[in-house]
Amino acid sequence: MVTATTNGIKVSVEVFYYPEGSNPQQNHYLFAYKISIQNQSQYTVQLLRRHWHIWESIGTRREVEGLGVVGEQPVIAPGQTHSYMSACNLHTEFGQMYGTFTMIRQHNHDQFKAVIPSFTMTVPYKLN
Repeated sequence: MVTATTNGIKVSVEVFYYPEGSNPQQNHYLFAYKISIQNQSQYTVQLLRRHWHIWESIGTRREVEGLGVVGEQPVIAPGQTHSYMSACNLHTEFGQMYGTFTMIRQHNHDQFKAVIPSFTMTVPYKLN
C-alpha cells in the first residue's frame, strides 16, 4: 500500500492483479485498485474531480479526467474515510498510475488538489 497526505487528506492505494479479467495472449491485463481517502483535517471536504496519469511499460501514456469517482462526489467529514474500488486495463504486464483529486472545503469553498500517490501495477509472475 502507498499513501500520500495533502492538506490533511490522506490517500491510500492498494493494487490487485485481476487474472480472471486478463488475457495475456491478447496483451490485456486488468488491475483493480482500492482507494481510501481519509479526512485528517478539521474541515468537511467534498471530492469534485479526478485526474489520472497512466503509464505502460511500452512507453504509452494516457490521462483520464472527470467528475468524482465511480459516479460519486463524496462528502467526507473530519475523521471519516471514503473508500472505493476501480480498475485499469493495460496492454503490458507492468504500468504505473498517479494523479490528483480536486477537493473543496465546505466551509469556505476553497479548492485544492490532493495527491494520489504513484503506484505500480505488475503481474505477479513478473516479480520472480
